[in-house]
Amino acid sequence: MSWLSSSQGVVLTAYHPSGKDQTVGNSHAKAGEEATSSRRYGQYTMNQESTTIKVMEKPPFDRSISQDSLDELSMEDYWIELENIKKSSENSQEDQEVVVVKEPDEGELEEEWLKEAGLSNLFGESAGDPQESIVFLSTLTRTQAAAVQKRVETVSQTLRKKNKQYQIPDVRDIFAQQRESKETAPGGTESQSLRTNENKYQGRDDEASNLVGEEKLIPPEETPAPETDINLEVSFAEQALNQKESSKEKIQKSKGDDATLPSFRLPKDKTGTTRIGDLAPQDMKKVCHLALIELTALYDVLGIELKQQKAVKIKTKDSGLFCVPLTALLEQDQRKVPGMRIPLIFQKLISRIEERGLETEGLLRIPGAAIRIKNLCQELEAKFYEGTFNWESVKQHDAASLLKLFIRELPQPLLSVEYLKAFQAVQNLPTKKQQLQALNLLVILLPDANRDTLKALLEFLQRVIDNKEKNKMTVMNVAMVMAPNLFMCHALGLKSSEQREFVMAAGTANTMHLLIKYQKLLWTIPKFIVNQVRKQNTENHKKDKRAMKKLLKKMAYDREEYEKQDKSTNDADVPQGVIRVQAPHLSKVSMAIQLTEELKASDVLARFLSQESGVAQTLKKGEVFLYEIGGNIGERCLDDDTYMKDLYQLNPNAEWVIKSKPL
Repeated sequence: MSWLSSSQGVVLTAYHPSGKDQTVGNSHAKAGEEATSSRRYGQYTMNQESTTIKVMEKPPFDRSISQDSLDELSMEDYWIELENIKKSSENSQEDQEVVVVKEPDEGELEEEWLKEAGLSNLFGESAGDPQESIVFLSTLTRTQAAAVQKRVETVSQTLRKKNKQYQIPDVRDIFAQQRESKETAPGGTESQSLRTNENKYQGRDDEASNLVGEEKLIPPEETPAPETDINLEVSFAEQALNQKESSKEKIQKSKGDDATLPSFRLPKDKTGTTRIGDLAPQDMKKVCHLALIELTALYDVLGIELKQQKAVKIKTKDSGLFCVPLTALLEQDQRKVPGMRIPLIFQKLISRIEERGLETEGLLRIPGAAIRIKNLCQELEAKFYEGTFNWESVKQHDAASLLKLFIRELPQPLLSVEYLKAFQAVQNLPTKKQQLQALNLLVILLPDANRDTLKALLEFLQRVIDNKEKNKMTVMNVAMVMAPNLFMCHALGLKSSEQREFVMAAGTANTMHLLIKYQKLLWTIPKFIVNQVRKQNTENHKKDKRAMKKLLKKMAYDREEYEKQDKSTNDADVPQGVIRVQAPHLSKVSMAIQLTEELKASDVLARFLSQESGVAQTLKKGEVFLYEIGGNIGERCLDDDTYMKDLYQLNPNAEWVIKSKPL
């Protein structure tokens, strides 16, 4: 678990868009209540304060009539959805399980953070030789190192105050060694290459400035937007630091100009795009450590304070469908369907909605009848796993309401207790580009079960939006309806002003919009993090090799013989400019392939699949993939557009293997 959340607490207050004298008595609200009135669902409160959802009049804002009209029109679905959620929970207050989220003691936040960043050996009972972390620290950027240093200093001061008898490192010693290692390491010209890359992207991304803290909402979809590349080669925090001054000027210039908001895209990378799920578990663990440090560094640079939130464990159901933790639900499902990564009930509800077609007007917005939803929940709990539930009795709007109810009733939010506040704090970042960068890191940090389920949800929402001409559900409408279900029904913070509450609502809707629109980008692992993992692996290999040589010397083995064998494994019997591709589970014969400037991973796969004999004859594209294994990476699945010569130059000691992707 990680311990990040915004220090700015929020209590959600629903303002009806039509003003004080009108009620939510329109066609959407009259369609029925969203969920059961007698069922409990998980509610999360911060600092041991209970949270209430109340309906108030909309606070006044000083803005143009056109902007005010846009806000009311855009936010109407949000307030209606919130009122439906409020009604569904009014009669279940006594049965609610409240997850109390405690404030940490002094230094506890930083201590937990260092553990999650893989640096627990720098302090406490597990403290050891700081040299163990030098390899890791030597791969960090200046902003990442500053984030680590800040927290090591805080922990050191706290431990000294408490007179702990642990080994307390002097932070100056740790980072002096880290700097020395960086100066001598090959390829240690990070700051120079950083500036070069920054010049390439300077001044382009920050046209995306959008101060949610002012009053901006999602721009109309019809507005044409220029396309801007997201720079994944340079640390996000470094980009923010280098562009801080120019960003301030551009933010001031871009206020109120929605038409300048660009549409972001991933630039082509010749060494291939790495997506979540492409790396081996040991490398993915390193990615998560680096993503946590990078996220913290980004928030530090931009002045967004993050505080620890830790949920106290409560008793939850360990079986059933609703109010069951995701991990327990998946364990239950995997006994029936091995390898299942997304809850069966979640998948079935989505498929039921899609069976009736996604062209139904008001899909996701119009709630099902409360009594039917209550009865369906009880029936599903009793009959779903027996296979006797009659799905023909479930109306489409009922299935959509059940899907949203499932999300809200998770004992811990889909975005996780640990990171929900950090997701909410995304709206405080000054530019759209930085908001996307933070969301990218947060998605990487989510637990596997949460991330996989969120991905399935976002993909479904995009399919709904693809039918917007018929169902009238644009990305704006869907974001407004879904935001309260993901962001506002769980971990709510400290009380704040009415204007701040309105901004929070607009901000989470905008964040929901980004999650839907840029989901492919958000499931990408930034290249600079993959390169840091490569560097860590290279340094660890060198360290292991030195240790092996020392061991051989002690055991009186012939070092020259060992070095000769080591060299022979690296310099295989393959001509220069040729790679040997193996498929050990599919073919006994390996292929020697000449590298050219234009050779891609898809070309290698095509040659293998074109073989006229063996198992390859029965395989189709998409069933097997080309992998880069060993060298400076554990294992990496290559995308079709990877240029093999460029990747070979980056990792000349890798092996190239064709195999299927693990479940």
